[in-house]
Amino acid sequence: VDRAYARSPRGALKIARTLLALVTLLCFVASNAHEAYAALAGMETVITLLFLLLYLLRLDARMGCLFWPLADIFNSVVAALFLLVVCLFAVIIRTNKGTLAGGVLGLILLVLCLVDAVLLCKKISLDKASGRSAPDK
Repeated sequence: VDRAYARSPRGALKIARTLLALVTLLCFVASNAHEAYAALAGMETVITLLFLLLYLLRLDARMGCLFWPLADIFNSVVAALFLLVVCLFAVIIRTNKGTLAGGVLGLILLVLCLVDAVLLCKKISLDKASGRSAPDK
């Protein structure tokens, strides 16, 4: 288990995304909101939890068949787009206070997804830059 990842800014952000997605899911389920709202929040919870476990257990280093940071960026951007549409509908329609709370939390989750994507892009570009400047042996 990579305990340093859990304490890093990227790890803390991934944990916050997972917990916020779970709370958003609970708000949508408790308020009997449209199934699409709960489905999106549930998928985001599960996918973010899987990426968190991937990095915590260092499986990204063991499974080198995929460039995991790029897959994580793709997930964050796609999740942000879906969250934008669904949570704006939830906030605009706001059938009850639970749907409104879920929509607002989903919009906060959208911001966390974008921050995560930016941090991952910086990590990739820094790794690539340090790889180019390393002397050949």
